[in-house]
Amino acid sequence: MQTSSDHAYPDHWEADVVLRDGGTARIRPITTEDADRLVSFYEQVSDESKYYRFFAPYPRLSDKDVHRFTHHDYVDRVGLAVTVGGEFIATVRYDRINAEGRPASAPADEAEVAFLVQDAHQGRGVASALLEHIAAVARERGIRRFAAEVLPANNKMIKVFRDAGYTQKRSFEDGSVHLTLDLEPTEESLAVQRGREQRAEARSVQRLLAPGSVAVIGTGRVPGGVGRTALRNLLSAGYTGRTYAVNRAFPEDQAEVDGVPAHRSVGEIGETVDLAVVAVPAERVPEVVADCGEHGVRGLVVLTAGYAESGAAGRERQRELVRQARSYGMRIIGPNSFGIISTADTVRLNASLAPESPAPGRIGLFTQSGAIGIALLAGLHRRGAGLSSFISSGNRADVSGNDFLQYWYEDPDTDVVLLYLESIGNPRKFTRLARRTAAVKPVVVVKGARHSGSAPPGHAVPVTRIPDTTVGALFRQAGVIRVDTVTELVDVGLLLAGQPLPAGPRVAILGNSESLGLLTYDACLADGLRPLRPRDLTTAATPADFRAALAEALVDDACDAVVVTAIPWVGENGVTESGDGEVLAAALRDAVTTAPAKPVAVVHVEIGGLAEALAAATSTRTVQAHATDDGNPGPGHEAPQAVRTRPPAPSSSAVSAAVRTRPPAPSSSAVSAAVRYAAPAPATAPHASRIPAYPAAERAVRALSEAVKYAQWRRQDAEPGRVPQYEDIDEAGAAAQIDALLGGLTDPRGSTLGPAAAHELLGRYGIPVRPTLPAPGPDAAVAAAGRLGYPVALKTTAPHLRHRADLGGVRLDLANEAQLRQAYRELTDALGKPEELQPVVQAMAPRGVDTVVRAAIDPAVGAVLSFGLAGAASELLGDTAHRLVPATDRDAAELIRTIRTAPLLFGWRGSAPVDTPALEELLLRVSRLVDDHPEVVGISLEPVVVAQHGLSVLGASVRLAPSPARTDLGPRRLPSY
Repeated sequence: MQTSSDHAYPDHWEADVVLRDGGTARIRPITTEDADRLVSFYEQVSDESKYYRFFAPYPRLSDKDVHRFTHHDYVDRVGLAVTVGGEFIATVRYDRINAEGRPASAPADEAEVAFLVQDAHQGRGVASALLEHIAAVARERGIRRFAAEVLPANNKMIKVFRDAGYTQKRSFEDGSVHLTLDLEPTEESLAVQRGREQRAEARSVQRLLAPGSVAVIGTGRVPGGVGRTALRNLLSAGYTGRTYAVNRAFPEDQAEVDGVPAHRSVGEIGETVDLAVVAVPAERVPEVVADCGEHGVRGLVVLTAGYAESGAAGRERQRELVRQARSYGMRIIGPNSFGIISTADTVRLNASLAPESPAPGRIGLFTQSGAIGIALLAGLHRRGAGLSSFISSGNRADVSGNDFLQYWYEDPDTDVVLLYLESIGNPRKFTRLARRTAAVKPVVVVKGARHSGSAPPGHAVPVTRIPDTTVGALFRQAGVIRVDTVTELVDVGLLLAGQPLPAGPRVAILGNSESLGLLTYDACLADGLRPLRPRDLTTAATPADFRAALAEALVDDACDAVVVTAIPWVGENGVTESGDGEVLAAALRDAVTTAPAKPVAVVHVEIGGLAEALAAATSTRTVQAHATDDGNPGPGHEAPQAVRTRPPAPSSSAVSAAVRTRPPAPSSSAVSAAVRYAAPAPATAPHASRIPAYPAAERAVRALSEAVKYAQWRRQDAEPGRVPQYEDIDEAGAAAQIDALLGGLTDPRGSTLGPAAAHELLGRYGIPVRPTLPAPGPDAAVAAAGRLGYPVALKTTAPHLRHRADLGGVRLDLANEAQLRQAYRELTDALGKPEELQPVVQAMAPRGVDTVVRAAIDPAVGAVLSFGLAGAASELLGDTAHRLVPATDRDAAELIRTIRTAPLLFGWRGSAPVDTPALEELLLRVSRLVDDHPEVVGISLEPVVVAQHGLSVLGASVRLAPSPARTDLGPRRLPSY
């Protein structure tokens, strides 16, 4: 691409963006080759918009204008264009100016900015997206302020500036509004940007899940094949919109296929198509995409395989597919996708290869694997669970789990989000979105490819250096429920979708099997719950006994959740009757409907019909909802106690029934109750309760444990803590020191600072390090001790002996010169020459607990703060806790309490507790340093000796490198693989 000779074409300014209506567009710098595009664009702009741009009638651009608007130096003069289908739909330009408003060069830091948006595309958020990008370009070029002149009648443009969230000034001069915008990002501008991002990306997903019309491209002429199967599934689900079958091989006289209109191309349809399901060979996909794009299709579900999963050629084919689709403003599910499903009654969309659409429900399911998607659909169906929507992303070339988190966050039909992920393209964004979503509805994740060390085929993602257990801990910090298997994904999802959140970890256990109750009790203890003594109803218990016991447990203030265990009743002939499960289910659900809202799970052993009957929703119970942002209730929040009346005491007939060996045949009223509770809930009962049933105690308890931890996180997230401000922090001085140090680096990967520079930098953030003095010989050691004062420690700093007191490289409490010389002699005799050991002398610190504090930048998850005790035992056990930076005071307190060896800090076995507030402050200061200065890519403080009063940092290392790119900051853009 030919550009101005002043500076190279800045291709990193190119970006694909999602606009307000869910369509996509491309933003790129304007070049000298764009003259014809600019003229054509300007001809399509209304006279009114031209007047607002130039403050006078301006019907056409002169040759001089065209030259000016297409020739830029990309520093002082920059122009960006928004394109769809290769044609301009909007432009923005800035010119650097001086204090008098005349053209200038650096160091002038102000620029005049002007926008022009084609009338047909106004209202799509084009100007807002352009402002984000031109502001980022300006900051990169040293411009700190924008000036703009806007006519008072141009309300749309004034609103774009006003709503951007930047600090601004406005004045009225010479008949126009003069605006000055400070381009430094603010909390408000970042919130505005993310709010727009959420609405745009959610809308782009909504367009895919609720299309008004669908074309299946590649529909076979005979039954069978992927395209014909997709069409059949679409029709079988009862899709409410218009459907078309497309195949270029159809005879010209063929009018329909399976009762729907048949066409040879999308262009022949003659009406707008919202969604195209693509099932043609990979080599034909480009012509299909072009046909769709040129005729206004909004989104594609590409079932076709043969892309990145097939090798290098397939990866390039996939990149070209994304570029081509986005150039037309379309988003893509796939390629290599299993399809998408929406069970909303207004849509009933099954654009997938699943032969049956799942029942309507409150669960949103996203999977990157078609095979896992099939298994999850089948598992949820067997357990009686319904879905609001299902997505198989395949190679996830465009639409990803992040997009669906944006959608499900505000989707009123989804209460629980289930994700099967094999890779995370933008981990920082995922963590941010998951945390926001988890604050209003549970997000449950199972991650595949955890230990493979590489991304699945077709997924271009950053490679993480931290262990998978650490990733899990960071997910939990964001409120994500991380499980290990797809079975657990279903188990946890069922409980969260059908039951309220528990108010605490106390679990009542009741049932007709003492052994099963004890297994449940043990499982509760193993998963960190607090089980009450199991209540054995004996094998003679009737459904009425179960109902009474469950009702009693639910009103007990000492219990937060109930696990019911049940084994089959055995009659005199040694067999059970098929109706037992339905009757027991009716009894349990009867107890639940009149008691306080607490989660109930059932563990059963081969009781036919029980799980199915429990899974059938009833509208007679109202699950207490969580409060959403607008104050309206939603599902899945712990309910206030005593919101239902206590059930009546068991009648005498129920008491006498308890002496029988099996329950009597159900009465007509019991049968009718079983039928009533087994009947599906009407569509008007969106929060109907389903009691989940599990075939093993461990599975039920694990699901309940995850619900307890999530509920606790929700309560804590209501008060998430704060990032303290310390008055003694010298942020500006640290920045200047870092700039100077980086200026002297020759290795772009960075380097570790020397002790003096590291100690100085840490000191600017209130982190003093006890000084060490080199001791190349015994006399130097004695001199160093004289300067520091006795008692001292003598330590080696050789890399293979560093922090290894167990190898004899550290000698402590040397009280005088004689002890120091003897220790020096023993050290060198045992371990080697002084030049190999590199000994140092350090003043002794007060006795305490040795700990380690670290911070590092991981390419996948960002800055991570870590804490653990020092020593080989902790390292071998992996007993380290992690939190994302910036850490709050709550994070710091949790960090030191979540390691298994934490009791050593709080007075274990009669020892004195150490100064944990000082330790928490140290963690927060390290977090601030890394967060304020992304060039600090690694900090290690080891050991940090925490005493009864205060602490001492005895060793420290700091690594600097050029600031890594942040994918979660800057203007909105779609990922480019």
